[in-house]
Amino acid sequence: MTSDVVREPHKRMNLLLNAQSGSHAYGLATETSDEDFRGVFFASKTDFYAGNAREQIADATNDRVYYELGRFVELLTKANPTALELLATPTESVLYRHPIMDHLRIEDFLTKACKNTFAGYATTQIRKARGLNKKVHNPMPKERKTVEDFCYVLVGGKSTLLQDWRSKTGLVSRDLALVNIDHTRGIYAIYHDPTGTWAQGISSGSAANDVRLSSVPKGQNCLAYLSFNHDGYSVYCRKHREYWQWVADRNDARYQSTLNHGQGYDAKNMMHTIRLLDMATEIFRDGQLNVRRPDRDFLLRVKAGEFPLDTVLDMAETRLATLEEYAAASSLPAAVDKESVAAMLVGMRGELYG
Repeated sequence: MTSDVVREPHKRMNLLLNAQSGSHAYGLATETSDEDFRGVFFASKTDFYAGNAREQIADATNDRVYYELGRFVELLTKANPTALELLATPTESVLYRHPIMDHLRIEDFLTKACKNTFAGYATTQIRKARGLNKKVHNPMPKERKTVEDFCYVLVGGKSTLLQDWRSKTGLVSRDLALVNIDHTRGIYAIYHDPTGTWAQGISSGSAANDVRLSSVPKGQNCLAYLSFNHDGYSVYCRKHREYWQWVADRNDARYQSTLNHGQGYDAKNMMHTIRLLDMATEIFRDGQLNVRRPDRDFLLRVKAGEFPLDTVLDMAETRLATLEEYAAASSLPAAVDKESVAAMLVGMRGELYG
């Protein structure tokens, strides 16, 4: 399907539901908020029976996403928060709703599975917030450290950074030779090659992942011993790679917002985390999914980064604990009655294709 299909779904699709989603549905929209739309359509009879039905269509930016009826029902049975929110969209945010959608009642899909789906997202965002905070406050230089930065020389019962030891001795890496020591891990004997003919140096260069061994002629004297922290270097390389991958992939506008409010976390993500946890608690406490949020001012303050990260994390952790309590005491069913849902979906298809 082309992008014009999702721009004018009512003209191009077998539309069943079209609604504003995101901040407009939550009642959290501001002057700078984008407009997002979600909806449901049904595949044509020919495509459905031929097995050619598409499960989902969307525009290039995912600002408009529409689910085929079967896929939408499948997501509902899995307690998918996005699908549940779409089904429970407040009337003022619904642009079009086919009468057949009345067969899908939100109360039939609220189960104890909601705890894991809603809280799972929240837990992920809490972990990301901590990780982002570390990245913001601990940026890593573009140039990666080398093997030699993780090497220590053992002299007189003490360890000294290889670079410091070389500075004191006046020796250069290319004239040094390393030899394995039996029954040890990461410990090497150091030899000096004044002729520059047999020493291979400490490593092969800045891109090396390990030290370099040499074949040392007999009769050479061992200067000292070297310890290479291979595990530490591997962890550092992974973090360095992940950091610069994050730099390459990050949303610059969102990151600039993070820098501007100065709290060192993605405030918009944490606002949605708190919103989701409150909604999940209401599901188990009240048996309802309330998409439109009653605490707009508070949530917008979170989004603006008015609270330190520790405070926001405490808010989220407290809500997680509250959710656990209400879920444990809830009388909601453990899961959706899939046979009843399947029969309902068959009936809806019958009406649509009949």
